[in-house]
Amino acid sequence: MANVPTPDSPTIFVVDDDDAVRDSLCTSLAANGYRSEGYESGPAFLAACAAGRTGCVLIDVRMPGMDGLELQQQLNARNIGLPVIFMTGFGEVALAVQAMKAGAVDFVEKPFSFDMLKDCIGRALARSATSQRHAAETAQARERVARLTPRERDVLRLLVAGKPNKIIAHELAISPRTVEIHRARVMDKIEVKSLSELVRVTLAAGDIASPSAT
Repeated sequence: MANVPTPDSPTIFVVDDDDAVRDSLCTSLAANGYRSEGYESGPAFLAACAAGRTGCVLIDVRMPGMDGLELQQQLNARNIGLPVIFMTGFGEVALAVQAMKAGAVDFVEKPFSFDMLKDCIGRALARSATSQRHAAETAQARERVARLTPRERDVLRLLVAGKPNKIIAHELAISPRTVEIHRARVMDKIEVKSLSELVRVTLAAGDIASPSAT
């Protein structure tokens, strides 16, 4: 018995202008426990694709109007991080390689077996899950760093640069004791217990801004 997708299951989006191929793929995906949605063109998919959706996209390389590579470019431009698998025909390997250089996870040549497609989908969903975790960690890290005052950010910046308290005090023209107080507040607000944890969270947050003028 096939697994039944839950409401929060990742979705396999199928973008192919051939109605028969698209419907057949969606039927096979559903029979194998996948949630799927079919779209007849790139613009139709882009119009319906909401932010935050999880899963992957199966895209036919050759489509009238917006072809598969153009759709991939639009996904990249709009920061839609759904992993892409291309479906190609005979003689289209060069296009598939071009697509993979632009970030596609994989490609399958028509006609392909469903088992082969399942392997590709598995790799794509694994990448999607990793990307989602990374995005969540980044968002959480940025939220924590955003709690800091400008002076605390100054101290954090120098701590992450490996500066000891005395050097931080000299560079910021404050006392070592004041540095210790700021350091304790930084650790508390970012919810870490060690310097290594502090560095990890700060790196995950990205740019922690330039020194304050205060």
